[in-house]
Amino acid sequence: MISIEFLTEFFGWLSVINIGFLLFTTLSLILLRDKITNIHSKLFGLSDDELSKAYFQYLAQYKILILVFNLAPYIGLKILQ
Repeated sequence: MISIEFLTEFFGWLSVINIGFLLFTTLSLILLRDKITNIHSKLFGLSDDELSKAYFQYLAQYKILILVFNLAPYIGLKILQ
């Protein structure tokens, strides 16, 4: 049987890993924007404006997913302890 302590630790580390990945992706897009945009525009045939919207949408949706599926369960489990 899985304990509440195990689940709390699991969701805590899951949150840390996903927030770290989000920060890495955000910093990569900020610091290497020209190189990344150039690669993606060649791969997918999108303009710079379309790519900017796609990057923003990706980061926003990923952040919401982290909040809903990682951070909220972690906080809920911490309250139960």
